[in-house]
Parts: sequence; structure tokens; C-alpha cells
Amino acid sequence: MSGELLAILEQMAREKGIKKEVLVEAVESALVSAARRALNIKPEEDLRVELDRNTGKIRAFKNNEEITSMDFGRIAASTARQVIIQKIREAEKDVVFTEFQGKVGELVSGTVYRFDKGNIIVDLLGKTEGILPKREQSPKEEFRQGQRICTYVMEVRKETRGPQIILSRIHPSLLKKLFELEVPEIYEGIVEIRSISREPGARSKISVWSKNEKVDSVGACVGMRGNRIRNIVNELQGEKIDIVRYNDDIKEYIKAALSPAQVSEIKLDKENLKAEVIVDDDQLSLAIGKHGQNVRLASRLIGWELDIRTKTTAAGAKEEEKERAKEEPAQAAGPSLENLEGVGEKTASSLIEAGFKNVEDILKAGAEGLMQVKGIGEKKAKKIIEQAKKAKKSM
Repeated sequence: MSGELLAILEQMAREKGIKKEVLVEAVESALVSAARRALNIKPEEDLRVELDRNTGKIRAFKNNEEITSMDFGRIAASTARQVIIQKIREAEKDVVFTEFQGKVGELVSGTVYRFDKGNIIVDLLGKTEGILPKREQSPKEEFRQGQRICTYVMEVRKETRGPQIILSRIHPSLLKKLFELEVPEIYEGIVEIRSISREPGARSKISVWSKNEKVDSVGACVGMRGNRIRNIVNELQGEKIDIVRYNDDIKEYIKAALSPAQVSEIKLDKENLKAEVIVDDDQLSLAIGKHGQNVRLASRLIGWELDIRTKTTAAGAKEEEKERAKEEPAQAAGPSLENLEGVGEKTASSLIEAGFKNVEDILKAGAEGLMQVKGIGEKKAKKIIEQAKKAKKSM
């Protein structure tokens, strides 16, 4: 039993990458619990079990006196294997947890093992399983059992049944890591990814910037004959990717982000991070994109709200603004006469025809001025003045 036990521990240490000392301590701890129960040793009594690291011999001590009873030998023989298996499994779980905890934020490859209620269970290098939840799957991607799959490690949770590894195929950092793999200049830090906006399975925009003037950031990402970007697109099963050159000049950055549309003019509201983008009529659909996708992705990429307009609509908006400006002085003087309490539609119409546009005009004219209007007597004039004063106070 002694030699066999040591052989098992050494084999498991080699195969599972678990330190032998961890296994030995696990066996000793488990045998203490088993012996205490079987030999009815009280909690307050000292009990320790030692496993000789060289011979594999197991010895137990109660209050520093060695236990030599046959019962302990039988306990050791009957429970050691079960305890070893249990503890080894726990130790393996800890090893897996530690290993994948260090992979959070990285890419891992595996194979599709099975499907469970819309989730994909991924075999990760034969060491453990990861779960790709339905919410983290691209709606346009399809996988089959046994197919290779590259995923982004979002989270690793420690649970009683073992570490739960949560994977993703839609996380923006998946795209970033793929570029780091395919583009040496990004991995080496020569080219920097500034921003990513993504609609998984459909289209993404990624802005890049070069620290070296001799290195073209966009060209480096595209690669010779487009081979680098093609590899990434293939990995994402056809997702379109726009590579945008980052620019400190926000107008130039917006123009690049809205590509392939051609921009005519940009008006900035820097305080509110808003921009009105003017394009020719034939560029409007390109700028907005299908279902607003292009402008939506561009807006997320640069972090500004973009309002796309054609030259025609922009001109119309200017005229509307001028008209509103003309109306504002009248509106600023108070509410319309129709809104005054006790003033009917007929009376309001008569006042307007007489040149009274708002409450300020009524208050300036006074009761005598109102009485000059057809249909308004002294009593009615005073009532209108009273309501005008109330309206003035509420402004």
C-alpha cells in the first residue's frame, strides 16, 4: 500500500501538473478526518497523520502517541484511494482556475464540444470546458460539433463543480486581439489601436495610429495584398471591417470614420460633442449606411454625436432657424392671447386684428385702450387686464 500510494501521487503530479507536496498534504488532512470519526477521537484531543515522503508509510499520532491499532490501518487502506481521487480533482480544479484566471482578456482556441439550450460548450485544449453563452454569440455565425473556435475569455468564476469559464465572440476586444495576432506592428506597439466600434457579424470600424511616421497604420493592418485583414475577416465569418486612420483634427477624423461617404462640410459643437455633417445628396445613403449602420458605428468610434444632412436640408434648416428667430421676440413677450383665461376665440381674434399680439401689448394699452376694440366693454377690459397680469407673473 505504501509504495503504491507514493507511485500514484507521483504519477498524478507529473500528469496533472500538481505539486506532489500539495497532494501529500491533502491526503494527510483527509486521513485525519477519517481517523477521528472511525476511532471516536474527541475534537479537543490532538490527532495528526504523517505520510512519509520517501517510503509512503502512513503513521497516526494521538496526543503525540503513535496509534498502532489495526483499525487505523484498515481506515487508511479503505479510504486513501477515494480521498486521493477527490483531493486530486479539487487540486486539478484549482490549477485550471489559476491557469485560466491568467487568460482573462486573452484569446483561447478550442473545439465545439456540444450545444446546451442555445449555449455552446467549448473543449479548451482538453483541460476543461468553457461556456459560450447565447448572448455572447454573433447572430450571423454558425458552428458545428468538432469545429475549431477562437474565443475571448471574459470571466472565470470559481464554483464547487469547478471553474466556469465564460467566453465571448462579440466582445470588441476579440477584434483587438485578432489584430494583435495578425499585425506585428500592433503587437510590438508601433501601431496603436485607438478605438473600436462593432456590430458583431455585420460590420466593425477600428481606428489606428502609427507612432512611427515611416509606418502606415492602415497599410500595416491591411497587409500585403490584403492578407492580414482577410485572415481576420475569415475568422469572423465574413464580418466587414473598416480601418480608419486616427487624426487629432476631429474634422478629419469624422471624415475618415464616415468613409466611404464623401463629406462636404462639418460644423462642430465641441461643448456638447456634436457635429453637423453636410454631404451631397448622392452621398447621403452612403454616409448613413444600411439601417443607419455607418453613421452609428462612426459616432461610437469617435465618441461624438453625428447629424448627417444634405446641402438641401441644411439650407432648409437655416431658413427655419431664421423664421424662428423672427418669432422669438413675440413669444418672449408672453403666451398667446388665446391662452388667456376668459378670453374666447372671437375676442382674441378681435384683439389681434386691433394690433394686440401678446400680454405686454394689453398691459401697455390698459383698460381704456382695450375698450376701443369692438365688443369689449369696461367690465370685460378689466377682466382681460387682470388675466394678463397673472400671465405676466407666471412667465
